[in-house]
Amino acid sequence: MTRTIVIAGTLDTKGAEYAFLKELIEAQGMETLVIDFGVMGEPAFVPDIGREEVARAGGGDLARLASGQHKDEAMAVMAAGLAVVVRRLYEEGRLHGIISMGGSGNTSIATSGMRSLPVGVPKVMVSTLGGGDVSAWAGTKDITFMPSVVDVAGINRISRQIYANAAGAIVGMVQMQAPAPAEEKALITASMFGNTTACVDRARERIEETGQYEVLVFHATGTGGRTMESLIEDGYIVGCLDITTTELADEVCGGVLSAGPERCLAAARAGVPTVLVPGCVDMANFWGMETVPERYRDRRLYRWNPTVTLMRTDVEENRRIGEMLAAAANMATGPVAVVLPLKGVSMLDSPGGDFWDEEADRACFETIKARLKPDVPVYELDKNINDPEFADFCADLLLEMLEQDGRQ
Repeated sequence: MTRTIVIAGTLDTKGAEYAFLKELIEAQGMETLVIDFGVMGEPAFVPDIGREEVARAGGGDLARLASGQHKDEAMAVMAAGLAVVVRRLYEEGRLHGIISMGGSGNTSIATSGMRSLPVGVPKVMVSTLGGGDVSAWAGTKDITFMPSVVDVAGINRISRQIYANAAGAIVGMVQMQAPAPAEEKALITASMFGNTTACVDRARERIEETGQYEVLVFHATGTGGRTMESLIEDGYIVGCLDITTTELADEVCGGVLSAGPERCLAAARAGVPTVLVPGCVDMANFWGMETVPERYRDRRLYRWNPTVTLMRTDVEENRRIGEMLAAAANMATGPVAVVLPLKGVSMLDSPGGDFWDEEADRACFETIKARLKPDVPVYELDKNINDPEFADFCADLLLEMLEQDGRQ
């Protein structure tokens, strides 16, 4: 079967570069489908899908956008339109991979289209921004960023090789097929941090021993939590073992690994059976010690590694975290349960550990219990979160909930 690679870009300002990319990809036996989302000058060659169609899909008037007086509006309309067009092509079986090139404007619009596609669909963005922090453009999707090194402006000794590498990357990704598993198992998500690794690893193994499920583990680093929840929202997941809700601590304290104020709500809204644990809520994350805000310099700080500093959360912060966890559980449209580890919520928060603080932990636990609806079960185990018995309890509880809910 011939596979099609979508090339999306501005054919008015970068037409020669896109024509060269198209030629490179087709020379490898691939079909291409070119989308033009430029709005100003005439396209350098005739695309398969023109800017008019993209603008219509984004709810805009191309003539208005082409005046050059509404650049912010043009960016928003073409980004929204490209996402609609790209998703439609994928659903019609006419897109097996997508590639784009350019600076900040092209990157913003093109990645909007890429983010509309499911995880696993090959996506390559050659960008002048590719060597920096691309999290804003990647979102929770698997977009491969390639630094353009020089601007995407002409075909020269450097850019020629970059474009060839990019063409080779997208062609190779589209040609490469992951081996099919012996059987497709239902997917469960689990959240993990270094301080809960022992718990999550044991719980994952116990669940997978049943032979019914595959557990996807997400590192609770902000991006990890958002990615986990996006898969839940997309309908891939049948159960959630949310053991490490530490991203709420970063949200409350202004740490660097927040997943946003709606963390923990995706499973609740989707009705996915969920076990909620206040895992690692004893810590908020900052980068190197010198980056810790002045207002926190007198707090208990732990240099986790040379680039990450952990701050022990206090009583009031734990109350707020408890409120957020209880609110998420109360919103659940499917089975949910809360499990509390009374001997500490992390490896550091264990009796005698650097972050052991019974009063702060109790503030979180008591707030959760006080705020939960009467029909939401809460279990208190006199264990540390990493004790084998705690991991086994959480795994068995989720398995029981899945069985009762009929999800496999």
